[in-house]
Amino acid sequence: MLFLDKITLTQFKNYPLSTFDFTERIIGICGLNGKGKTNLLDAAYYCCFTKSYFSRNDANNITFEQDGFRLEAYFKLQNEVQKLVCVNRAASKKELWFNDVAYEKFSHHIGRFPAVMVAPDDIGLITGGSEERRRFMDTVLSQMDAEYLQQLMLYNKVLLQRNSLLKQFAERGKTDWPLLDVLDEQLIKPGNFIFESRKGFTEDLIPLVQKFYHQIADNAEEISLSYDSRLNDSSFYELLNNFRQKDFMFQRSNTGVHKDELSFQLNGHVFKTTASQGQRKSLLFALKLAEFELLKTNKGFAPLLLLDDVFEKLDDNRIHQLLQWVCIENDGQVFITDTHKERLVEAFENLNTAYQVIEL
Repeated sequence: MLFLDKITLTQFKNYPLSTFDFTERIIGICGLNGKGKTNLLDAAYYCCFTKSYFSRNDANNITFEQDGFRLEAYFKLQNEVQKLVCVNRAASKKELWFNDVAYEKFSHHIGRFPAVMVAPDDIGLITGGSEERRRFMDTVLSQMDAEYLQQLMLYNKVLLQRNSLLKQFAERGKTDWPLLDVLDEQLIKPGNFIFESRKGFTEDLIPLVQKFYHQIADNAEEISLSYDSRLNDSSFYELLNNFRQKDFMFQRSNTGVHKDELSFQLNGHVFKTTASQGQRKSLLFALKLAEFELLKTNKGFAPLLLLDDVFEKLDDNRIHQLLQWVCIENDGQVFITDTHKERLVEAFENLNTAYQVIEL
């Protein structure tokens, strides 16, 4: 079992210096808006992913007018205590230590402490552009398979080089097709690896999403998912050749796994154009719980589950169905934030299980 025992935040967002001890499997974090509930969850997430869930720019994670931050966390994995320290100095490189040994590459840490976050803005996973859904697939697969993360990083690196070369063609008014051929060859291998991994992932994801959606929504609506990729019908080599003139015209790569999509349907119709708000929220939680279940199966233990402000987003019936699963049927550690202590305590009491409430 994975358990976060303790975390110390120094100059991280609105925390000058704070330490939190977590004594139960189910943790409630309550307080008014602006007190730091979400920031505390994000600190836990940061220790799992070496980055914030909400901001790509680390400068946004530093307490105002300070020059860096430090996170120190103690995890218990299979009853063995493991220490993680992350130090960000604004003027120099970020540093990461696991059990007092520095990481050479931060990517080596991904998947060691798997975690699933659910936050209010995650509804974009359902209603937003395809980039959100590709990021969802990549986040899960990178935690499950270290090789996937390496191939994804390689693909993105070569893709940047290819796009840069296409822009140079336009700027200079002349082409270098042999050099583009070389980059195409370098793109094909990681692209095929990513495609096959995502395809297998989607096959495993579909039945889990359907199960959790019916459990949360408590109805028999027909939910279906599909992984849409041009590689389903053509080889990557053929696609790159067929799109070469279009790529040259638009000065960017118009085909590849960076254009793939995860599509949802409700009763045979496009989900995001026909679903109600309640249906969208049910699908969002179904996706996140399916992510949780796949990680648990892959790792052999439950990941951390970080639920931010879920009570505001679901009706009473959906909340009951969700909490029944995450707190009772699931054996992993769960963190839940809410603005109302009474509502949080009442929900936990109704579950008749041990819990800890932290007031900010």
